[in-house]
Amino acid sequence: MADYRAQLIARYGGAVRQAGDRVEVTDRAKLATEATDQVVWAAVFGEPKERDAARWLLWELGQATGVRPASIGGIYFARGRGECGGFTVPAINVRMLAYDTARAIYRAAKARDAGAILVEIARSEIAYTDQRPAEYVSVIIGAALREGWELPVFIQGDHCQVNAKKYATDPQGEVEEVKKLIGEEVGAGFYNIDVDTSTLVDLSKPSLAEQQRLNYERCAEITRFIREIEPEGISVSVGGEIGEVGHKNSTVEELRAFMDGYNAALPAGMEGLSKISVQTGTSHGGVVLPDGTMAQVKLDLEALSALSVAARQYGMSGAVQHGASTLPQDAFGHFARLETAEIHLATNFQSIVFDSQALPAELRQRMYAWLDENAQSEKKAGDTPEQFYYKARKKAIGPFKREVWSLPAGVRAQIAAELEQMFGFLFDQLKVGGTAGLVRRHVRAPDQSHASLRRELVTAQDDADAGE
Repeated sequence: MADYRAQLIARYGGAVRQAGDRVEVTDRAKLATEATDQVVWAAVFGEPKERDAARWLLWELGQATGVRPASIGGIYFARGRGECGGFTVPAINVRMLAYDTARAIYRAAKARDAGAILVEIARSEIAYTDQRPAEYVSVIIGAALREGWELPVFIQGDHCQVNAKKYATDPQGEVEEVKKLIGEEVGAGFYNIDVDTSTLVDLSKPSLAEQQRLNYERCAEITRFIREIEPEGISVSVGGEIGEVGHKNSTVEELRAFMDGYNAALPAGMEGLSKISVQTGTSHGGVVLPDGTMAQVKLDLEALSALSVAARQYGMSGAVQHGASTLPQDAFGHFARLETAEIHLATNFQSIVFDSQALPAELRQRMYAWLDENAQSEKKAGDTPEQFYYKARKKAIGPFKREVWSLPAGVRAQIAAELEQMFGFLFDQLKVGGTAGLVRRHVRAPDQSHASLRRELVTAQDDADAGE
């Protein structure tokens, strides 16, 4: 791998020097060039030894320049103490055209001096977008470096979710699978983890505490696991969830039942949750009508506000709203006003790429043809073609990843400009402009060599590839 390291470093024309297992950067401007494009490509599509060398280099470049994976918990707990507020942190699921999308995020953020921004990927998305955590971290760091970013980056494991059906037949086995994923994520640099055991809530139980019991007990168990594996100097920001998105709306009483049980289940002195996800009327991906348009959402803003207030009474930053990207544009201004801690945004950015006039029609047609052959399980009786393709097309992201990444630079730039415009609109509505100062004040991102990362948490697939 030493030869690959030297070859990749040479792309920076003397602006980067290797110093043992670390690097020194003598000209940061050279990082914001096509050399980083080439290193990121190698980190994603290179053969195993080149890929590993590229991921090492991107990590070390981030460490040398301050573009380090970090926990946003410092800001969230400061908000819980009443030291900051008036904004809502966007958590952006980067699924498709990941490098160009992430670059657009950091361009829009940099233009607004915004720093409190999360990028994330969910357990389900890792599979269908073909993005394991180690790759994802490399792409995000590379995108930030390419745009001249100088702050830590907040990378989140979204919906580290216990599958209710699998739990019913093998409870501990399913929880261990979630821990295994979280171990891989933390080992790669995901220092923000959303634990989702809300699937275990049993509304048939007579009391709220009993309804939430499995949820808070398993969430506390996973929190303890996270504290055992987090790197020295890092306190991973952990989120919990009380209401499954798309189901019954959450109440303040449910939040209190969950939090009281959760806090009692944690060892004394252990840091708990920095935020809590709730359900107030949205659904993942929105609801698509037969003609392909989106159904209107009845968002319970009063409940969202009350849940955020209750969450801060427990020292957390507030409530988290999922499934928000497909809301009407005039809805986003409410979140910061209501002191919503965080909202999750995903499907609309995928839609921008798929629906862009810049995306070659022939490629889109081949992706849809692939869905016709391989994703019929996504189709429900009575679905129109528009409904089927809207719901299923995320499954084509992984199989067509390399081809989409290989689109001409001009095509990718046009799509990225459309994404950047939307990110800018959202950042303005969510009032995250100027939050770079909060990052500098409340976030600590200690220096970590790539060699110090938990190697035992590297994916089995990475280990297999490395042996080829």
